[in-house]
Amino acid sequence: MASGIDELVNMLYDTVSDAWAIPFGAEKCLIEREKLLNLIDEIRENLPKDLEQARAIVENRNEILLQAKREADAIKAAAEERAKHMVAEDEIVISTRQKANELINMAETKAKELRRAANDYAEDTLRRLEDVIEQALGETRESRKQFKTAVVKNNTPGKEE
Repeated sequence: MASGIDELVNMLYDTVSDAWAIPFGAEKCLIEREKLLNLIDEIRENLPKDLEQARAIVENRNEILLQAKREADAIKAAAEERAKHMVAEDEIVISTRQKANELINMAETKAKELRRAANDYAEDTLRRLEDVIEQALGETRESRKQFKTAVVKNNTPGKEE
């Protein structure tokens, strides 16, 4: 069968595009019910996989943020520890404090950059996934609407076969 939502939506589109037109039916067409229902069932089966992938992306983002915080904390702790062990002479103490503050600032800046990058990546990926899912859902709804219209027309009394 199909491997992903995109392929399934394309198959659904092709099924509707290749359907026989109904005479005098303008944009109406005949579609094999079982074939269309099978495609819709496959789309339903694949959507949870895509949603799980989105959840994994969010979890990965959270892991990246947690790792960034750990790194920042470790750098900060190392800088603080190093500062404690320095000789207490005025010039060395001032230099050490300055270096520790620089390390802390660098760690905090790096953590912020990692958080921002992870957030941007997760947001972009989720937005693209949402667009694909919305498009697939819209196309599925439109296909169902067209299918229902075709079924109603085919079941209208006085229709010659």
